Formats: sequence, structure tokens, C-alpha cells
Amino acid sequence: MKQFFPFVSASAAAALLALAPALASAQTSLTWEQAKAKFEAANPALKADALGVDEMRAAEITAFLRPNPGIGLSSDGLQIAPHTLPGLGTHWLPLTGNQLVPSINYLHEREHKRELRLESAKEGTQIAGSQHEDLERNLLFDLRSQFVQTLEAKAVLELAKADLAYYDNIIKISRDRFHDGDLAQIDLDRIELLRVQYEAEIQAAIVDLRTSKIQLLQLLDDRTPVEQFDVIGPFDFSNELKPLDDFRQIALDARPDLRAALESIQQAQTNHKLAIANGSADPTFATWYSYNPAFNNNFGRYTLGASVNVPLRVFDRNQGEKQRTEIDIGRDKELTEAAREQVFSDVDSAYALVESSLALLKPYKAQYNEQALRVRDTVTYSYQHGGASLLDFLNAQSDYRTVQLSYVNLVGAYLTAAAQLNMAVGREVIQ
Repeated sequence: MKQFFPFVSASAAAALLALAPALASAQTSLTWEQAKAKFEAANPALKADALGVDEMRAAEITAFLRPNPGIGLSSDGLQIAPHTLPGLGTHWLPLTGNQLVPSINYLHEREHKRELRLESAKEGTQIAGSQHEDLERNLLFDLRSQFVQTLEAKAVLELAKADLAYYDNIIKISRDRFHDGDLAQIDLDRIELLRVQYEAEIQAAIVDLRTSKIQLLQLLDDRTPVEQFDVIGPFDFSNELKPLDDFRQIALDARPDLRAALESIQQAQTNHKLAIANGSADPTFATWYSYNPAFNNNFGRYTLGASVNVPLRVFDRNQGEKQRTEIDIGRDKELTEAAREQVFSDVDSAYALVESSLALLKPYKAQYNEQALRVRDTVTYSYQHGGASLLDFLNAQSDYRTVQLSYVNLVGAYLTAAAQLNMAVGREVIQ
């Protein structure tokens, strides 16, 4: 028995070592580009809106259809009086002289109505495509914000774990000092009691991280367990920021909602042309054939006829639609100006947020982080050697944690502001 258990333990350890790579590979870690690609392929709201664009494209087929021809069948020559036949008397023979007349008719559309309907439908599809891109722009901002929150939650959790590990080392040193008689019991108790704050911070960070992952998985329409899902990416900031005018110009060229507004003007102009065309009269051509002998030609039994029917547009000349579509052009122009102003407002606001975040982050990275670390280490060293009081040590530790947590939150705020600037511009200008 003493020889069997070590053998089993070694086998189990070997099996665990063999399964370790598989267990590690089971966790899904997505970069931002991978999360973005997965989102574009799987998000239900985005997919449903894309089907709406396909519906608009199918409507182009309907818009370009020709009017259907019509066929008719009429009867002529029915007898409405009785016939007197020799030797047979008087009889009703209503179908004796009956003639069936088949006909066909077709409505001819003038003034390029079909072409204008198709042009308007295609422009409607372009507008729907631009609006789809605008929906994707807004949803990508939500995805990017949630991605940043997940990275921030990971950074806060790592910071809390590092603080706890550092504080556990202080507790160990304090216990050694207590055993050596260099530290009072009350001071040791105070130090050990403060450990619960670090434990609470870790648990809060774990909950925040799980919540962020759950919300991110919802956006991705992914059913991966939270424990097997993770995101990776740089959690830092860049000092470089282009001038505001550059972002404004990019936004004017790239914003899909502004492009949709401009396309709406073009469609309104086409609809006005179509309204004018619909005010014109469309003739209906018809032709028919009958087997009917002509009275002036005993051999002329077959006749062929034709007609043209033109409606008189005396009262209804489509006046209302002509006026409505003309007003719609002016309305869309005003909406386009409003959209352009909204673009400038969005870019300016997002740019101000990025500038503000950078103004706060630069001194943290250049000075405050290093100073807080130096103060904590110096006071800790003095406390270990009896040169600083317990209150000084606790204050230095608290200041260090505050500075580090503020820095992490500022980096998260910068990345969120950068995502907002990307949304305002219409494409990723800050990674």
C-alpha cells in the first residue's frame, strides 16, 4: 500500500501535466479586432438591420417592374328576337349569330416613370446602407466601452491582488517584530484587521470583472462560460493627438449618418421628378380579333381592331405630390445642415474629453506614480526599522493605493473617451 499510493499520485500528476495545455487553450481570449469581427458576425441587432437593407434591395426589383398586360373576352351578335324557321315555326336561337372577340391591352408609362422609380429605390437602398453603418458605429462604441471596462476591471483586480500580496508581507514582518518584542499587540491587531479591506477590494474587483465579461458576451451573442472567456489588449494611453481640424475633416468624410442625410436630399430630388412624371397621362393600347363577316365583303370574315385610350388629366395632375416632394427637398437640406452641426458638436466634445484625460494622465505617469511608490517604500522601510509610526505607514500605504487606483481609472476614462472620439469621427482614429 505504501508503494501503491505514490505510484497513483505520480500518474495523476502526469495526467494533469498532460492536460494543462488543453485546459489553458480552452479559455477564449479575444483581442479588440477579434471581438469586433465576432460582434459584426454575430450581433442579432446588427444582423436584423442588415436584413432590412436586403429588403430595400429587393424592393428595387418591384420598382422596375413593367405594368402587366390585360386580356379580355367579349361576346357580340346575340339575338334578342325569335327566329321563324320554315316548317318549324318560331324558335329562340340566341347563340346563332354570336361572335367571341378576344382582346389584349397594355398600359404604356411615359416620362421615364419606371426608370425614376428604380433610381429612387436604389437611393433608398443607399440610405438604408448608410443607416446600417451608423447603427454599427453606435453599437461598436458600446462594444468598445464594454471592452475597455473589462480591461479596466482586470487592471483593478491585478492591482488589488498586488496590494494584498504586499500587505501580507508587511503583516509577516509585523508579526516577526511582535515576536521580537518590537511591536505592541494593539498595533499588530490594527495591521491585521486592515487586511479585510484588501480582501473586500479583491472581491469587488472580481464581481466587476465578471459583470463586465457577462455584458460583453451579451453584445457578442456568445454563450461561452464566464470562466472560459477573457479579453486581452493594451491598457495604456498615447501622448499623440492630432489637431481638432483633422478629426473634423475625417468626420465629414466618414460619418455614415451625415452621408445618409446627403443621400436623402438626392432621393428627394428624384422623388420630385417622379411626382412630375406621375402627373402625365399614360395611354392604354388595345387590340382585338373577331370572326365577323363584313357586309361589303362576302369573303371578309376575319377582322382586327385597335384602340388607344388616353385619360384626361383635367382635375388630378398629381399636384399634391409635386408640392410635397418639393417641400421634402428643402426639409432634407435643413436636416443635413443639422446633421453636419451635430458632427462638429460630437467631435469637439469627444476631443475635449480626450484632451482632459491626457492632461491628467501625463503628470501621473511622469511624476505621481513614481512619487507614491517611493513614499510608500521609504515609509515602509522606516516603519520596519522603527523609524516611522504605524499611522505614517498606513497613510503612506493608503496614499499609494489611491494614486494607483486613480491612475487605472484615468486610463480607463481615456480609452473610453478615445472610443467616443472614434464614434464621433466615424472610424477608428485612436487605437
